[in-house]
Amino acid sequence: MRTLLYREAIREAIAEEMERDESVFVMGEDVGRPFGGADKITEGLWEMFGDERVRNTPITEEVIAGAAVGAALVGMRPVVEIMYFDFILLAMDQIVNQAAKVRYMSGGQARVPMVIRTVCGAGRSSAAHHSQSLESWFVHVPGLVVVMPSTPYDAKGLLKSAIRDDNPVLFIEPKLCYQVSGEAPEDEYLVPLGKADVKREGRDVTIVAMGNMVSKAMAAAEVLSSEGIEAEVIDPRTLSPLDLQTIVESVRKTGRLIITHQAVEQGGVGAEIATRVTSEAFDYLDAPVERVAAKNAPTPFAPILENSVLPQTEDIVAAARSMR
Repeated sequence: MRTLLYREAIREAIAEEMERDESVFVMGEDVGRPFGGADKITEGLWEMFGDERVRNTPITEEVIAGAAVGAALVGMRPVVEIMYFDFILLAMDQIVNQAAKVRYMSGGQARVPMVIRTVCGAGRSSAAHHSQSLESWFVHVPGLVVVMPSTPYDAKGLLKSAIRDDNPVLFIEPKLCYQVSGEAPEDEYLVPLGKADVKREGRDVTIVAMGNMVSKAMAAAEVLSSEGIEAEVIDPRTLSPLDLQTIVESVRKTGRLIITHQAVEQGGVGAEIATRVTSEAFDYLDAPVERVAAKNAPTPFAPILENSVLPQTEDIVAAARSMR
């Protein structure tokens, strides 16, 4: 099977959906020529589809999101780019109060089939205003689908499913995943929304990892395996709706659960997963649930300080060892 970079898989998914459906178009800051997006994700799409379907916008996130809601309500399928997750806060009214609520408040008569792509996370010395992982804010909102893929295969298949979905989808791309290479078939395929993936099977501890922490969890699992601890690694892929069943089934097998994400620990998605698993599988747990996440602090600029705030592979290993 051929391999693609994560960023290439996203670009290919958008291009394929634009070719398949003329109602799909791209909109955002510098997504067209000459830049092709801040991270070059949409590079080449303007040459393929032109000004009408690859639209540069003003630097105003509320206008980008609001225009997308309006376009979706009249039958289009916008794929909009918000340059950094941190900037999405400027569009909270349009996303949380409009896009997420319209279908419910219209009794299903109106729909908002839009995708908001955005970049999350730290690890590139981007400092406090360009490094946040705010997914828990949006998981809290009924009516939004929230996706965070970790591999090129999942990124392509999930984005194609998101574009075809009739609900607003927040598609979160961890910046450290952009250079990840992995298998992605040329043939048409979809990855279903709301379905977790078992990245590695194990018997001793379940590690639920999100975004770029999946690769760190896999690395931790290899270290633990050398010590006789076999970890099962699960990537939820979709954070809302959450595939709780797959996680619970794993915990019933292993008896131990570690949850890791790059977002700060306080109020993170890990707390929600821990609570729900404890409710569903309390009698199977042989140790308290552990969370491995960022410290409750703004992300520093200096690499050595940034790394001290962020969760690392050795933190996952230490959490697993503590459960013996």
